[in-house]
Amino acid sequence: MSLLESKRILVTGVVNRHSIAYSIARRAQEEGASVLLTSFGRVRRMTERAAKGLPEPPEVLELDVDSEDDLRGLAGELGQRWGGVDGVVHAIAFAPGDALGGNFIATPRESALRAFETSAYSLSGLVRALEPLLAPRNGTGAGASVVGLDFDASVAWPAYDWMGVAKAGLESVSRYLARDLGPRGVRVNLVSAGPVSTPAAGGIPGFDQLAEHWGDTAPLGWDHSDASAVADAALFLLSDLARAVSGEILHVDGGVHAVAAVPSGRDRAAQPVE
Repeated sequence: MSLLESKRILVTGVVNRHSIAYSIARRAQEEGASVLLTSFGRVRRMTERAAKGLPEPPEVLELDVDSEDDLRGLAGELGQRWGGVDGVVHAIAFAPGDALGGNFIATPRESALRAFETSAYSLSGLVRALEPLLAPRNGTGAGASVVGLDFDASVAWPAYDWMGVAKAGLESVSRYLARDLGPRGVRVNLVSAGPVSTPAAGGIPGFDQLAEHWGDTAPLGWDHSDASAVADAALFLLSDLARAVSGEILHVDGGVHAVAAVPSGRDRAAQPVE
């Protein structure tokens, strides 16, 4: 039996085939899930083009996560189509340009609030709208699973600025949702991914340097052009195998979160193995 056989999975945040969310949607279909995507505005056409490359091209539903009308409309649409939802992937983040780049203290209030609203509060807003549809515990003890994409917010990264603050907020939001939805058997977890070359990453100043450093630092190494390891971790959290996991931040970053510094790849290769 496939890992996500017969599960109904909503995936947000697909922009193109390089998006982490795209890899999650593809792997979810390969493991037996029914998948729907969301997008809005000018990006929706790009999402629809990307959807055609999936094993079973899914429909793309309208969702601006900052719009209460869109959230209500999405819930109604999913209720009519599926009647319930087994998994939700939150892969949405945005910060205005003046909230990034290294001049943290000069960021206007409005830009900081926009980063928090879209990147952190939106997880709560999306879950609130879909809560009546989230599948309760089944015979295996597993209910619906909500998985969000994160980037380690335990330290201050160069140029990440208010997006880093928003990610810290996202981490806290996920814990409170895990607390409140746990009695229904609904799980809420995050995947803290290393840097992956996605459309969103292209808007982060200094991303290329960060990705290069990451590959030198990660004990397991890191390929910033490959989102498959992140997607597979998300599939685990969406599956019944993770039925007792909630409020967790699963790091999929080659091990960088666990080390202060390690030798470069060249130095590691020169060290004897005992």
